This record gives sequence, structure tokens and C-alpha cells, in this order.
Amino acid sequence: MSQNPIDFRSDTVTKPTPQMRRAMAEAEVGDDVFEEDPTVRRLEEMAAAMIGTEAALFVPTGTMGNQIALHVHSRAGQEVICEMRSHVMNYEMGAMAVLSGLLPRPILTDDGLLTADQVDAAVMPDVSYRPRTGLVTLENTHNMGGGKVMTISRIREIQEVARRHSLPIHLDGARIFNAAAYLQVSPREAAAGFDSVMFCVSKGLGAPVGSLLCAGAAFAKEARKVRKMFGGGMRQVGVLAAAGLVALGEMVDRISEDHVSARNLAAGLREIQGIEVPALPETNILIFRVLPEWFGPAFVEKGTAIPFLARLRERGILAVPVDRDRVRMVTHFDLPADAVEKAVRAVSQGGG
Repeated sequence: MSQNPIDFRSDTVTKPTPQMRRAMAEAEVGDDVFEEDPTVRRLEEMAAAMIGTEAALFVPTGTMGNQIALHVHSRAGQEVICEMRSHVMNYEMGAMAVLSGLLPRPILTDDGLLTADQVDAAVMPDVSYRPRTGLVTLENTHNMGGGKVMTISRIREIQEVARRHSLPIHLDGARIFNAAAYLQVSPREAAAGFDSVMFCVSKGLGAPVGSLLCAGAAFAKEARKVRKMFGGGMRQVGVLAAAGLVALGEMVDRISEDHVSARNLAAGLREIQGIEVPALPETNILIFRVLPEWFGPAFVEKGTAIPFLARLRERGILAVPVDRDRVRMVTHFDLPADAVEKAVRAVSQGGG
């Protein structure tokens, strides 16, 4: 493998910019558990203003932000409506059950995007022998849906269903800025109508660590207590919040460039025999299928993704498997200018 591989595994592999490193080195700090870190306060205020909520809470990870929201909104024994391939269902280590005693009520969709009718049908009747529905969660963009974006109109329809059933609704908006860029709306509009919203500064925005949980003031006060209970109370964490301030101030407007790169990558790959690209990506995540014919007639293994990734790794390209036959590649600002060209060339060499 090349000493400097081109890394398409995730937009989480981005490294802090020089501006972020300077801000981190110069950050004014205090004890955040005592609510005395001025840099954290500025980041939380900036995040709340951008999302349109009364308050925000800085947390180490998106998973913690989601799980705090689930804990505050619900109570043990209740169900959480989510999409079958959602992050809260598959990539948070069963935390809703372990930490909060909650049961997921997953709904399988074709593209990762729930509909109002599906959510309505999943709400449990209020009877003595069924668990109650406690919360509805949406994910926008949808990671395992290939970065698919839920439209504002569909969001509003689902929010109306949640209101009709007196249910809170949480948005896993880890990549909400990608969604807003695709929809050509402000992050505030993409987040409107939710009772809580989590977004990450450590993905497409390039900060090294951190997410923000945005909600009303009373919710944020309770969320701060739950963060401490979950082990997320931090001390002089302004050194990390400083990078988040740069991310929100300088990196949001460029995020659509990653979408262009992903579409160019998809367009190149779909011309290669043995690669099945179902559609051009909407944002910065591309999921495609590797067919056995990419390897040639001698291929006999049960799945294609792992041997495909092994070949790419030898050629200096990194990506990740989604399942036995599908692969995910994510574009981001740390990729070199010729990354897409080199990735397409590597795949075009075939696997024989």
C-alpha cells in the first residue's frame, strides 16, 4: 500500500486546519462542568443561533448527543421509532437499551427515509399489554442510505404525525449542513420543528472532536445532567470548542464542494464493468455494489466487498464495507485534488 493512501473511509478522518490549530492553542478556557469555559459558551451560543434553538450543549461525540436526547425525551420501557439502518439503531452499541432501557421500533425503507404513513403505523396503541411509543427519530442526511436527504415537506409531514400523537421528535443531524446545502436552505430551516437536534463538527466541517445537542433551555439543562451521568462532563474543553468555532465560521459554505466530488466519483465508477452505482449521490456519501465480474471468471469467494477493498488498499485507496457486496466511499475536504481521478483509475484496473 502507498505510504500516503487516499482515505475515502469517512469524513471523520479529516484533520484540523491550521486556523483550528491556532485557535486551539490560543483558546481561553475554564472548567466546563462548573459552566466556566468561555470558549465552550461561545460555541454553544453560536450553534443554538444557527439551528434556531434557545440553547445548545457541547458533547464529545454524536453518539453521546443522540443518546442524551433519547434519555431525556423518553423513559425506560418505551419504544423509539427509527429507520432500520439508522445510526441510533446500528452504530451506537445498543446504547438506548443499555443506558436508557429503551426499545427500538425499526422501520425498513427502500432509501433510508421514513414517511409519515410509516411513522403513523409504527406508533403503538395505548393498551396495557404493549410498550408505549416514546419518541420519533429521523436521520438527515441518512448515512447508510448513501447520504440521502429528507425534504422539508416530508419532514413537516412526519412532525405533524408526532404532534398528533403527542410524541417528541429528535433529529440525528450529524451531517445537517450537508442536508441544508443540498436542499439550498439554511441549517435553521432544516432543523425547524424538532424538539432536539444533534449535529457534528467533526465530520464534514473538519473539527477534530465534538458535537452539539440543540434544544430548548429546559431540555438543555436536563441534558447537561445526563451528559455528566453518561461520563461526558469535561473540564478545560475550550481547546476543542475553539476548533468547533472555526468549523462553524469557516467550513460550512464549502461543504457543497464535497457533494460535487462524490458525484464525479460516482460518474466515473459507474462506467467501470462490475461496479453498480444505483444513482448519483445527493451529498458526500457514495454506496455502490461490487459484482463478481469485477474480479473475472476465477472469482469464487462468497462476498465481494472485502476482497475489493483489499485490492484498492494495495493501490493506495481506502474505503469501508457496508455489507457483503457493497462499499462506501465518503468525500471530504482533506482529499487531494486528484483523489477522485486516482480512485477511479484504481477501480478501473479490475480485480483479476
